[in-house]
Amino acid sequence: MKFKIVSRGDERSQKIKATMKQYLIEFGLEYDREEPELVISVGGDGTFLEAFHRYNHRLESTAFIGVHTGHLGFYADWTPEEVEKLIIEIAKTPFQIVEYPLLEVIIRPKTGKEDRYLALNESMIKTAEGSVVFDVQIKGDHFETFRGDGLCVSTPSGSTAYNKALGGGIIHPSIEAIQLTEMASINNRVFRTIGSPLILPNHHTCLLKPMVDKSFLISIDHVTSTFSDVKSIQCRVAEERVRFARFRPFPFWDRVRESFISDDADL
Repeated sequence: MKFKIVSRGDERSQKIKATMKQYLIEFGLEYDREEPELVISVGGDGTFLEAFHRYNHRLESTAFIGVHTGHLGFYADWTPEEVEKLIIEIAKTPFQIVEYPLLEVIIRPKTGKEDRYLALNESMIKTAEGSVVFDVQIKGDHFETFRGDGLCVSTPSGSTAYNKALGGGIIHPSIEAIQLTEMASINNRVFRTIGSPLILPNHHTCLLKPMVDKSFLISIDHVTSTFSDVKSIQCRVAEERVRFARFRPFPFWDRVRESFISDDADL
């Protein structure tokens, strides 16, 4: 099996990367930067997102797994103390595949070529020029006119990230959906929004059409870029799915509980 390790770059992560690389090669696995079948993230959720975007052109052939070297990462199943066990599992045991939905974002300019992106967590649309004003369409029909700080569109796995901080709901990743959550919406006699997160199934497309000509700050997971002359921003469940390598069960709700609720929370 071909593998690649993506490290956060700090001393602890680099040592774990070197140890795993050495022993996996000794077990007969091949280190391949270009076409890995397994990508191992060593760091936190930011490192995992970096690994995903580096290899998101190989989603049908590449699976991902994470070792966290800081605070407990939502995507990182394994601790540094379990690295030896993980090495043996990778070398000796066929892994199970768990697939999660992704978000597709298509940014269409007024002139020129459109840009397509995949997000594992979310996309956030904001502006440095005051408020954003969007005609929000769902399945081609006008739903509302939004005015506010911005909008967050998240995947089910990303619903535990910035979406949660905005008051959005946590969605189990077996549900193929995206969630549209408001960021400080303005509600008055001119602008009125639903005021609640919207959960859209995989056959529903959300189209955001700017009603004020300005540049936008659009983030795809951990990367933010500036876009000008935007005609529309289309969001929907992507046809592609991310594949996680599992060597042991780790139910989603256990992951949520361990990430957000301490063991003594009820004391």
